[in-house]
Amino acid sequence: MTAARPAEPPSEDLSRLAVLHGVATSYSPSPDRTVAASATAVTLTLAALGVDASTPGAVRAALATRERDQAARLLPPTVVGWGASLPAALAALPEGTRLRVDTEQGERRASAERLPPGVHRLTATAPDGRTADAHLIIAPDRLPTPPGRSYGLLVQLYSLLSRRSWGMGDLGDLAELAGWAGRSLGAGFVQVNPLHAAVPGAPTDPSPYRPSSRRFPDPVHLRIEDIPEAAYVEDPQRLRALLERSARLREAVLEKGALIDRDAVWELKREALGLVCEVPLGPGRRAAYGDFLAAQGRALEDHATWCALAEVHGPDWHRWPTGLRDPRSADTDRARVGLMDRVEFWSRLAWLTDTQLTAAQRAGREAGMPVGIVHDLAVGVHPVGADAWAQQDHFAAGMSVGAPPDAFNARGQDWGLPPWRPDRLADSGYAPFRELLRALFRYAGALRIDHVMGLFRLWWVPQGHPPTEGTYVRYDAEAMLAVLVLEASRAGAPVIGEDLGTVEPGVREALRERGVLGTSVLWFERDWDGDGRPLPPESWRADCLATATTHDLPSTAARLTGEHVELRDSLGLLARPLEEERAEAAADTGEWLSLLSRLGLLRGTGGGADASSEEAEIQALHRFLLRTPARMVGVWLPDGVGDRRPQNLPGTWDQYPNWRLPIADAEGRPVTLEELAASPRLHALVEVLREAPGPSGG
Repeated sequence: MTAARPAEPPSEDLSRLAVLHGVATSYSPSPDRTVAASATAVTLTLAALGVDASTPGAVRAALATRERDQAARLLPPTVVGWGASLPAALAALPEGTRLRVDTEQGERRASAERLPPGVHRLTATAPDGRTADAHLIIAPDRLPTPPGRSYGLLVQLYSLLSRRSWGMGDLGDLAELAGWAGRSLGAGFVQVNPLHAAVPGAPTDPSPYRPSSRRFPDPVHLRIEDIPEAAYVEDPQRLRALLERSARLREAVLEKGALIDRDAVWELKREALGLVCEVPLGPGRRAAYGDFLAAQGRALEDHATWCALAEVHGPDWHRWPTGLRDPRSADTDRARVGLMDRVEFWSRLAWLTDTQLTAAQRAGREAGMPVGIVHDLAVGVHPVGADAWAQQDHFAAGMSVGAPPDAFNARGQDWGLPPWRPDRLADSGYAPFRELLRALFRYAGALRIDHVMGLFRLWWVPQGHPPTEGTYVRYDAEAMLAVLVLEASRAGAPVIGEDLGTVEPGVREALRERGVLGTSVLWFERDWDGDGRPLPPESWRADCLATATTHDLPSTAARLTGEHVELRDSLGLLARPLEEERAEAAADTGEWLSLLSRLGLLRGTGGGADASSEEAEIQALHRFLLRTPARMVGVWLPDGVGDRRPQNLPGTWDQYPNWRLPIADAEGRPVTLEELAASPRLHALVEVLREAPGPSGG
């Protein structure tokens, strides 16, 4: 093995070329430190954008071409306007330039002033005869503001098993949770993990953040018995046998300590859905299905075709016969015709899942929730999945999204997700992003965007290279935000951005300007610019979802007791001696408990004199959250019953059962949805939220 050579910095010409294509030549892991990207990282990233920078001569040629094109260009491929103001790009056009706008609504105008919201077509003709066509995105100035202040529940849906689940939580459970939480708890929302379609095949990647498709949901979440056609299957005995097998899966998780087995659940549901889809749809259902097919168009056809081909050739489309790797090839057209029954099957499943997602949102709203279901948008898709196949022209080949080295991870991170190409997005008027958001807003009361900083820039890692040898690539954040604001406004849905960790200066301000809420997790809210102590409630930002923990962090009970340190030690994940980690964790917790005590928030629980101090501390932490001005306050549902285990432990794979644990109580006993609804501990915590005073100072 040869020793690693120091990374060579980019030349001046290569740096200029990189900047013109939005490729960074350095990054700042902290305000006082700048790290140069390697020439290799920059060159490979430019290659993924279709720019040859392999030699000094190629760099000079590419630089000359880019500068010449920019000088001659009248308009960028996508132009953005906010509200009633004239798009800034139009003010730079030569005097006397004629405009023609073909609006999304079907009108033709000779001016870009006072256009309705939408994505329009713009043609500019300069006095010297030059012309340019562009997409013109007109968006409202800001996103909808959440209606009033509300609190809600955060849950990983698969972990929420009821006595009717088939071994993992499903959309029937989600509808029940929303209806109960809205009516009985006064909750304003339920936030769930991404329910995107997973890559099929055993073993399935259990992470909901590496989906096959973000455009379509996963039918593994279907409640089979809630599908109307299930009552009319030709072989009811066979369906009953599947129900009996599903009950054994459920009992294994709830009563025998088994992990959630998504693959086993899907095996049963796929067979059951085969029976259900043989039942003809009635006229009304057939008409509704036809509307869904028409609305989803080629996107659904591509998705269902990929699913059908994956059944024959395996899920990795890179290994399919050459002609099938192209979704627009004649071979793919012929294969689609030959597999039409399976294409129809997968199309039907997408519709059935969409209808149950819509029903869950309706259940929440009918229960009085002002928001309803908050869905989660993963940062990317699996490289072998349906979206990467169907939209491959929009993805950067040979690249993966990740994160640069920082104080918490010296090696950086590679998430294994192919990034969108910013140039192709701009050329298409951001069509893939628009279609994705539109699909999610069909059934989302609000949307959480994982790693929302990705609207501004992403860390690209060249295939075969460590994350340390990546670089940032910039996106047109104004255009991305305009699309987000446009589609969310049409749906009347708030948006929450997950903006935890290292955030580029100006990003939070830009998001706040457009009405995107941030994410504030209690343990991270300290006065980092001052003494580093816990931030008092009146100093928190208002435009956020405030929580005590998330799916990637220890449960609140584990953090209070220090069990999260013991868990990481048992898995060999500590970077320092155990005693040092224990002491730091105890000091951190102690500072927060001292603040709670000074504010008079640390009291007895509703459980009586012998109720645990840990339960009282969890209640106090949530009283604190209600003292902040946060517009939304989230309760991690497992915290309501004292669950000790994180749902995901970053840095682990097989060492820890990530994404496979049911909600459990303080003793580790799985708790069903029915038991949650009757839990005195959960009700006591919710009563704290319902009776707590408003934000400090007002």
